[in-house]
Amino acid sequence: MGKLIVSLSPHAHSRDSIERNMYGVIIALMPALLASFYFFGLGSVIVTVTSVAACCFFEWAICKYILKKESTLRDGSAIITGLLLAFNLPSNLPIWIILIGALFAIGVAKMTFGGLGNNIFNPALVGRAALLVAFPAQMTTWPKIGQWDTYLDAETGATPLSIVSSAIRTGDVSVLDQLPSSFELFLGSSSGGAGAMGEICGLALLFGLAFMLYNRIITWHIPVSIMGTAFVFSGLLHLANPVYPDPVSVLLTGGLLLGAIFMATDYVTSPMTPKGQLIYGVAIGFLTVVIRNWGAYPEGMSFAILIMNAFTPLINNYVKPKRFGEVAK
Repeated sequence: MGKLIVSLSPHAHSRDSIERNMYGVIIALMPALLASFYFFGLGSVIVTVTSVAACCFFEWAICKYILKKESTLRDGSAIITGLLLAFNLPSNLPIWIILIGALFAIGVAKMTFGGLGNNIFNPALVGRAALLVAFPAQMTTWPKIGQWDTYLDAETGATPLSIVSSAIRTGDVSVLDQLPSSFELFLGSSSGGAGAMGEICGLALLFGLAFMLYNRIITWHIPVSIMGTAFVFSGLLHLANPVYPDPVSVLLTGGLLLGAIFMATDYVTSPMTPKGQLIYGVAIGFLTVVIRNWGAYPEGMSFAILIMNAFTPLINNYVKPKRFGEVAK
């Protein structure tokens, strides 16, 4: 007869599992995915399918032929990486470049460290950063929305973030008049180059946030602290000098909502405690505004998250949870 092994108390019972939470995130991404299909059409479909398929293939192949272990595809994390990588790309990016990004995301950022639970940096953002360094022209050429039947030959235009960058660089406040209204940015009906596929519709992203909060897949600490910090800091800058965009536009342009809701909240690369998550979120929101306004790239969300991913072990070491049963002093 086998022995019943019982671990030390406390005993916590929960319906949570890696698979449940991962597939919950995938469901939360669906509104933004459908919005990208609606606004970008064929290009969005090709980029998304290629990214997800490539990430799944590379994870399966590395598990089977290099690590010699059972495939981890069933946990759904490779699908999330593929979706988030696609959400950070232009809808006219060639397939061969997407494959390189997927290889970096899965092969370098995830499986090199031992797979899910061991990676230091968000895999999708590592893939995006690698492509941005290697192919800056292709990664910063943004198709206009509404070209449903085009892919590589889509007409491109200036994104809201590039308009903001131009205004700050020239010091000309009138340049900001070219920005779409906050309502247009919220719904995704902006003109010109819209930006990355997953950042086009703020409403769809907030639907995903509401779903994950309701199902307790994530907590409010990271997304709210990022958005709150970015709103307050950018608001102060706008009051000091109108050449900096208003805080509502800051929240709705670029990948701030996408990063705050879906990428900064990654379980593996974010702090464990609520206090640590607030520190992490405030730092990301602050760095995002700093990089956007004074950095070389118009967008700063991805770099801010990757920088704070590196600080997560230090935050976890500094902000430790109280031991169970410990008496407060």
